[in-house]
Amino acid sequence: MAEDLNMQAPVIRQVPAASAWLWIVNGIALFRANPVMWIILLVIYLAIMIPISLVPILGSVVSTLLAPVFAAGMMWGCQALTRNQDLEINHLFQGFKQNTSQLIAVGGIYMMSLLVIAVFVVLMMDRPTIELIAQGKDLSPEQASTVLLPLLIAMLFLMPVLMGYWFAPVLAGLNQLKAVDAMKLSFVACLKNMLPFLLYGLIFMAVLMAAMWLVVSLHVIFAVVFVAIIPVMMTSLYTSYADIFGIENPSQNLDQDQQDQA
Repeated sequence: MAEDLNMQAPVIRQVPAASAWLWIVNGIALFRANPVMWIILLVIYLAIMIPISLVPILGSVVSTLLAPVFAAGMMWGCQALTRNQDLEINHLFQGFKQNTSQLIAVGGIYMMSLLVIAVFVVLMMDRPTIELIAQGKDLSPEQASTVLLPLLIAMLFLMPVLMGYWFAPVLAGLNQLKAVDAMKLSFVACLKNMLPFLLYGLIFMAVLMAAMWLVVSLHVIFAVVFVAIIPVMMTSLYTSYADIFGIENPSQNLDQDQQDQA
C-alpha cells in the first residue's frame, strides 16, 4: 500500500521556517543510522562521476545528465532507512532501473536552462571583456562594472532553475513523475516554502564556512569534513521532501526503531 501511495503526485504543504532546522536534525539522524554505508556510497559516486567529468566537453554533459539518476538513488536509500530497511549499495543505482529516462530528462532540462542563462550573460558583455575572462586576466574597474549587471540578472534567472531542480530527482524517482511535472512541482514547493529554504541555505552556508575554517586554520583534512557534510546534505534533502510533501516522518520512524531495539 505504501508503494502505491508513493507513486501518486504528493500534495505540497506549507511548513514554518523553523522546519529548516528539523530537516537538518532529521537528516543527521538518517546519516547516523548507517554512516559507514553513506560514506561508501559517496566514495562510489565520486569514483564514477569524477573521471566522467574530466572528459573534455562530453564529460560535463554526461555528469550533469547522470546526477539526478544518482541523486534519486540516494533518496531511495533514505526511504529505505525511514522504513527500517538496510541501506545498500544497490540503492545508489536504483535510478538506472526505475524511470531512468525521466531522471535523465531532469538533468537535460537543468543543463539546457543553465546554458541559456550562460548565453544570455555572454551576449550582454562586450567581446574584449569576454576574451579577458576566458584568458583568466584581470578586468579594469570599468570592465568589471559592465560584468556586474549581467551576473545579477543571471542570478535572478538561476534561482527559479534551482528551485525547479531541487526536488525534481526525488519526485521523478520515488514518485515516478515525468521530468517536467517533477520540476514544476519542485518549483511550487520551494516557492511556497521560501522562508524555511532561506533559513536552510543560511545554516548550510554557516556550516560550510565553519568547515573551511577547520581546513585552513586547524589543517583538518578536507576529505574528512567533506564526507561528513555531503551525505547530510542529501539526507536533509530527503527529510525536507518528506516534510513538505507529507510523505512520512523520518525522525519518528528512526526513534521507534531505536526503541524497539532497546
